[in-house]
Amino acid sequence: MSDRANIPHRSASGDRRRAERDIVLLGIIAASIIMLVGHASAVMPGVLEFLEGEGSGPAQWAASALLLNIALIIFGWRRYRDLVGEVEKSRIAEEEARELALTDPLTGSLNRRSILPLTEELVIDAEKADKAVAFVMIDLDNFKQINDLNGHRAGDCMLIEIAERIRAHLPRGAKLARLGGDEFACVVPYDRSSPDLIDQLAAKIIDSTRQPVQVNGGELAVGLSLGLSTSVELDQPGPNMAGELLHMADVAMYHAKKTGRNRYDWFAPEMERELKLRSELESGIRRGIMRGEFVPFYEQQVDVETGELTGFEMLARWQSPTLGLVTPDFFIPVAEEIGCIAELSEAVIGQALADASRWDPSLTLSVNISPIQLRDPWFAQKLLKLLAEAKFPPERLEIEVTESCLHENIGLVRSLVTSLKNQGVSVSLDDFGTGYASIAQLRALPFDRIKIDRSFIAELGRSGDNAALVSAITSIGKGMRLPVTAEGIESESVRDRLRGLGQFKGQGYFYGRPEPAEKVLARLKSEARLAEDCKTEPRLQFGDPLKDLPQDEEAGDDAPRAAGA
Repeated sequence: MSDRANIPHRSASGDRRRAERDIVLLGIIAASIIMLVGHASAVMPGVLEFLEGEGSGPAQWAASALLLNIALIIFGWRRYRDLVGEVEKSRIAEEEARELALTDPLTGSLNRRSILPLTEELVIDAEKADKAVAFVMIDLDNFKQINDLNGHRAGDCMLIEIAERIRAHLPRGAKLARLGGDEFACVVPYDRSSPDLIDQLAAKIIDSTRQPVQVNGGELAVGLSLGLSTSVELDQPGPNMAGELLHMADVAMYHAKKTGRNRYDWFAPEMERELKLRSELESGIRRGIMRGEFVPFYEQQVDVETGELTGFEMLARWQSPTLGLVTPDFFIPVAEEIGCIAELSEAVIGQALADASRWDPSLTLSVNISPIQLRDPWFAQKLLKLLAEAKFPPERLEIEVTESCLHENIGLVRSLVTSLKNQGVSVSLDDFGTGYASIAQLRALPFDRIKIDRSFIAELGRSGDNAALVSAITSIGKGMRLPVTAEGIESESVRDRLRGLGQFKGQGYFYGRPEPAEKVLARLKSEARLAEDCKTEPRLQFGDPLKDLPQDEEAGDDAPRAAGA
């Protein structure tokens, strides 16, 4: 079976013109030969008589006509040979154009244009032979990072090698195509009674591509995510059956990538529904950002020893018109994947700064920053712009970054942290203790605080006891002069255990669940802890007549709260 199915051939008009030129030229040559025979029969007797000395030779016009016929035949034959050469060159050029239309020039595989019609042919032939066809979608995991870090030439070398490794495992009759970028597809005929052969093929492809690829004297490794579909799942062969197989395999590949990568999955109808929900979720997030549906909620932060409120951590919530109130663990990963986390985060931080500007000036605001935002070298400037727009003091803002950020680009993180600190913003290391950060990194980066991961704090109130670990982290903070925040304080017993381990700022459901801005504002107003309740009297100047008035030492509790108290 040809791999070049459904590829356009030479135009019919071009073929017709060539054929007409061939026929006309051959007709001229044939007529010239006939005329030559006629003229030769009239001229040759006179020539022979002349040579024998018995006559004056043929008439001059007859000899000229004979020579003209001979010249015409020679010219026509040479022109015919040239025309045949032109046709052959044109045929070779068209063949090369067809090859380019059929194949991927980098890997020599088929391409998207050719694989679909070829798939339809294979499915039709398989149906006649009571067989089936599997469509295998292959996507390289994290290939973009290889291109970004090593250059496109290294990426091309890897694609060529991966294509060769895949091709080496394909059975006879199977076809390989590169659909574009880092996506490949295989079409594999197989016996309906042995679908496990496709499972074995997928496992071999994954295993073979795990081995590092030698590129420019170094080694590069990449994983694969595979999605499998089969013609058995098609209701009946139709005009778009190749497109359906590709779509089903693509859905299965996406599922494999989402559930762990470097694995394969067969298509199942529920994957389609899940993908549809995912698409709706992505669209909803984009619309929600434009409509202001993402809002800040606030979780209290208190001094564990005294119970005094010291500030709030901002937590984003999505007030979706269809899903209701959605927590960040549901929409943040999706927003990061679709590339709109920065826009979402900046919008919510801007609202939070406006809200916090109405609080008691002694209360701080903490906000979490996505690792993706820290890859933006302009992040610090964007944040400072938000502070300026809200007229919010940088000293009251605390940025929280996770330990995982430290292993992405430590140089960029150091630059951003330093830039923020120079403007007065505090920076804390979140989720400390999960295994990423080292003491050397803590010393290298100018953090202002560390936050113990909530999983360690939660264990203090259960059978497992992390008291020694929490105490060790507290000692690290004390030794490095870094105050410590404990997340996830859920009960009084956990609070009491922490009091015995050191000094902490704490947060968790024991102190209250996250609340919207209106509730926080109402509660602070009831406690006289709004900015308007904390205005101080003008400072007395030298010679002020009020300076000699007696001060009431008992008025401390009733006096207005000073900024920073």
